[in-house]
Amino acid sequence: MRGHTQTRMERIEQAIIVSSLLFMVVVTVQPILHLLALSLSDPARVPGMSGLAIVPSGFSFDVWGLLINHPSVQRGLLNSILITTTGTLLNVTCTVLMAWALSRRRLPGRAIIFVFVLVTIVFEPGLIPDYFVARDLGLLNTYWSVILYKLVNAWYLIILIRFFEEVPDELIEAADLDGANAFQTLWRVVLPLARPAIATITLFYLVYHWNEFLRPMIYLTDPDMHPLQVVLRQFVIEGDKSTMVGIAAMTNYEGAGQISTRALNAGMIILTILPILAVYPLILRYFTKGVMSGALKG
Repeated sequence: MRGHTQTRMERIEQAIIVSSLLFMVVVTVQPILHLLALSLSDPARVPGMSGLAIVPSGFSFDVWGLLINHPSVQRGLLNSILITTTGTLLNVTCTVLMAWALSRRRLPGRAIIFVFVLVTIVFEPGLIPDYFVARDLGLLNTYWSVILYKLVNAWYLIILIRFFEEVPDELIEAADLDGANAFQTLWRVVLPLARPAIATITLFYLVYHWNEFLRPMIYLTDPDMHPLQVVLRQFVIEGDKSTMVGIAAMTNYEGAGQISTRALNAGMIILTILPILAVYPLILRYFTKGVMSGALKG
């Protein structure tokens, strides 16, 4: 009887957990499905769709055809890919190198450097001093004004430092005995063990660069250099539909002018989050693989 009661309680607990997880999935996925349904619906039926609709009303590729073929969206997408790829590579490289150096206790001045790292967390400069620095360095209206900002994030640096400090000293000493220098030890011994941590900060840097719009909006005055997030802000927040469909089409209400602003905004939002949704499972799988590899070798 006691065992039967315990099994029943376990089933109730499992049902509660599964129900809670399903509820969170629904709450998270429903807005995305709603935006996708709006972007794929017949433009004439979009105004009548409720905020809970997740199935397209009618079917039309007009919104996506307009977005994919529009020069501003194409340039914004390419600019976002350039800034995100270059920035993430530099971020991860510099963070790994600095973390590896600061994780070595025999590094001269290690404590002083670490204090400076902590100071950057507490005392972060404002936008105006940062703007003046970028101007004096000649970085205004260049991609570097966006890419080089926070080249090393102090929080992610601390994560890697703590991870590198947990690498057994025996492995480092064995590499030294084999004649490996510091870079060879980092590349062949430490980095394979640090895959989970590196995958984590890579994802953080990717999301940061892809979602950034304030700095590009201020520092990149050339519209041809604007990333996709700035283009999204122009269409969604400012409600500037004329630059997308053309003034003539809006005036005559023909062709692209028939597309609802609501559907256009939904398509733009989906377009900006699709790359992150596509990359995240790849990094997550790599992260999981790194964890399992470390567990099997341990």
